[in-house]
Amino acid sequence: MSDERPLEPEQCRAARAIVGWSRADLAERCGVAASTLADFEAGKREPYARTLADVRRTLEGAGVIFISADEAGGPGVRRSLEAPGA
Repeated sequence: MSDERPLEPEQCRAARAIVGWSRADLAERCGVAASTLADFEAGKREPYARTLADVRRTLEGAGVIFISADEAGGPGVRRSLEAPGA
């Protein structure tokens, strides 16, 4: 993994919305405290890179595709066409 953060707070919130998960749902699925996710999404805390990677992997497993920032715009998310329920 590169030096860049594996997941941005905005991506986490948007990804949860795409799959219809609450913070508690995501926390349970990836084994992270809901308070850690809440603080991260609010910009109050920077979890360990491994924790963010676990969160990202869990969301990717649910069909979320993460889009990196580039010259055209900031980071984003979208739902895979093969995702369950897509």
